[in-house]
Amino acid sequence: MTVQQDAPGDSDTQDLEVWIDQDLCTGDGICVQYAPEVFELDIDGLAYVKSDDELLQNPGATTPVPLPLLQDVVDSAKECPGDCIHVRRVKDSVEVYGPDAA
Repeated sequence: MTVQQDAPGDSDTQDLEVWIDQDLCTGDGICVQYAPEVFELDIDGLAYVKSDDELLQNPGATTPVPLPLLQDVVDSAKECPGDCIHVRRVKDSVEVYGPDAA
């Protein structure tokens, strides 16, 4: 089943964002392997999200999840040994993938 089949027709319900809890990040870099367009390891050895190739280092910083990269970001969240990757809907901040997903 594709993402478009799962999501209602209203386009804003499909808008997702991702953030990383650096307090839980183990620095394994699995997320960077899956989605280097979205994640990057910094000099401190921890993963961060990025936007337009700019590393977002503020705690809780989010970046949009491009639809073509959604599966890579979801796989990153599933495989993360630190369970620190959170993907949530923009409209209501409900986590849809990650350790706090319902």
